[in-house]
Amino acid sequence: MNKTELIDAMAASAGITKAAAKKALESFLGNVQGSLKKGNRVSLVGFGSWSVSRRNAREGRNPSTGKTIQIAAKNVVKFKAGSDLSSSVN
Repeated sequence: MNKTELIDAMAASAGITKAAAKKALESFLGNVQGSLKKGNRVSLVGFGSWSVSRRNAREGRNPSTGKTIQIAAKNVVKFKAGSDLSSSVN
């Protein structure tokens, strides 16, 4: 399912227009992104939680040449599925 299909499904199941569903989805995504950018954790009970973790700088290898390269440190987003989501998939 892509973003457009999700907007269509949200509009149909909630009985709202596609424009309203798009606005709601973009608001949700913007608020999650903003919270993660501040270093906060976002939790939706039963669905899952997003958090930011720091990945340290490290050495790696260029697969085509085998030469050692430096990989810069960065922040990464992690998602952990909640129990309800996990059980509904299995």
